[in-house]
Amino acid sequence: MLSLDLIIDSSAGAAGAPLPGSAAGSGAASGLAPPGRVVPRPPPLPRVRELSPGARRGYQALSWLAPCAVLGLWEALARAGFIQANVLPAPSGVFRTARDLIASGELQTHLRASLCRAVLGFACGASTGFLLGVLVGFSRLADALLDRNLQMIRAVPFLAIIPLVIVWFGVGDTSKVILIGLGSLFPMYLNTVLGIRQVDPKLLEMGRMFGLDRGQLIRYTILPGALPSILNGMRLGLTISWLALVGAESFGATAGIGFMATNAREFLQTDVMVLVIVLYAFIGLGADQLARRLERRLVAWHPSFAKPETR
Repeated sequence: MLSLDLIIDSSAGAAGAPLPGSAAGSGAASGLAPPGRVVPRPPPLPRVRELSPGARRGYQALSWLAPCAVLGLWEALARAGFIQANVLPAPSGVFRTARDLIASGELQTHLRASLCRAVLGFACGASTGFLLGVLVGFSRLADALLDRNLQMIRAVPFLAIIPLVIVWFGVGDTSKVILIGLGSLFPMYLNTVLGIRQVDPKLLEMGRMFGLDRGQLIRYTILPGALPSILNGMRLGLTISWLALVGAESFGATAGIGFMATNAREFLQTDVMVLVIVLYAFIGLGADQLARRLERRLVAWHPSFAKPETR
């Protein structure tokens, strides 16, 4: 049975406190000046300057021109001989390698295998972390039973878990999905608990004044108030799931981006190594952009997400 005690305790204390300006408060606390003394009016808050559409487009173009300039400088230094090809190949060489791998169909095979593992592992880990976060955030009993154990598991280094997972589940895709799920579980769990417990007690008090029952408070007040933190946990979980994928595909894999990197390391193929890094960067950027769009759609009511961004 879920309990709102963890959240409502603070709101009950706030409801019983004397209001500013009431007779129960002192002169200093209530904002009333002593007789014969004039209190100066505080200066107005500075207004946030809104960006024009042209300025927004300019910043957006600048955010893409900056990495393009880095690539251009990298290409120029490589062609001038300041950077050796066996140390760091030029972007044009990496592009030719990617074109050859696409023509042979090898790159698509590895990408498909990695994406399937990452999506499945993230879905399992994030959903489990969300459910555990809801239980611990609402229930004192679940907090006492689960939180300390989860914090102990979270403190264990990721690489230390890999040998045990291999012994339990073998070197197939199951162990890789479990490792990716563990990587994305804890960001979602921590941010869900934090979001639930940081809901403004005044919103809960207002909900009770409107006659909302326990279930309606959870549905219409607590979960929407915790949604920004939950979505932030989802973004962090997406990032860590790709980091976990690197470690998961470093053993017993016959396909995947991590397998490409391990194989390239054995044969000193620096162009393939750089290509793998570029693939991780672009896939991570794409996943983060999707999470941002979902964030802006679901929390459009929040003032921090209502304004258009420059990205």
